[in-house]
Amino acid sequence: MDLSGTVAVVTGASRGIGRSIVERYAEEGANVVATARSADQLETLVDAHPESVVAEPADIRRAAEVEAVIDTALERFGGVDVLVNNAAVGLLSLQSELKPVHRIEPEEWATVLETNLTGAFLCLRYALPSMIERDSGDVVNVSSAYGKHGEAGWGPYVSSKHGLEGLTETVALEHADDGINANAITPAGSTNTGFWDTDEKRSHLPPAEREAVQDPDVMDEAAVLLAAQGPDGVSGESMSAPEWEARLR
Repeated sequence: MDLSGTVAVVTGASRGIGRSIVERYAEEGANVVATARSADQLETLVDAHPESVVAEPADIRRAAEVEAVIDTALERFGGVDVLVNNAAVGLLSLQSELKPVHRIEPEEWATVLETNLTGAFLCLRYALPSMIERDSGDVVNVSSAYGKHGEAGWGPYVSSKHGLEGLTETVALEHADDGINANAITPAGSTNTGFWDTDEKRSHLPPAEREAVQDPDVMDEAAVLLAAQGPDGVSGESMSAPEWEARLR
């Protein structure tokens, strides 16, 4: 696959799945604007790929900061072809615990929903006009199995990912005639991100699954295939990474 000339914006790019996708996109020839709150970790990405990766630290819950990320893509590379909405948090990644709904503090709920869902909306809000102008684009929303069913203790995260699934389908319908594809991708299992990066957090998994946590690069191939689609590509779908690979190869 060749993403030469493609301009991508990837959120949650400082570590885990987002960082791995940035590295793979750069290897495939894309120019990438990588964003996350951690400036230091982003700079190590730039050091590794100085010709193709630009760091733009931002809190994607803040509209002005998201707009600055997209402006960087426009100024440095001329537009946006691919948006990967990957940034996400949950009570487990933030606090190493799960809570039933009646014990969740309002500010905890807000942090998860604003990051996982409002952040994706803001990125779409500012990136889509460039895609419309270019008559093509690919939106890749990183979802979860918890976006398809409920799970005790995961209330804010489940709600945010269900919302992201609906937002994905809505954007696909709204831009069906604009050459823009919008899809969601899930990792088909637990992945070594901030959710499962300690033994304490993995203790929330069934015993048989604790040793089966996947490496962060599990999404890379599917993310490249989705980014390489043309204006008439698959849109409005949500599948696991292996399913996308089988569909698009």
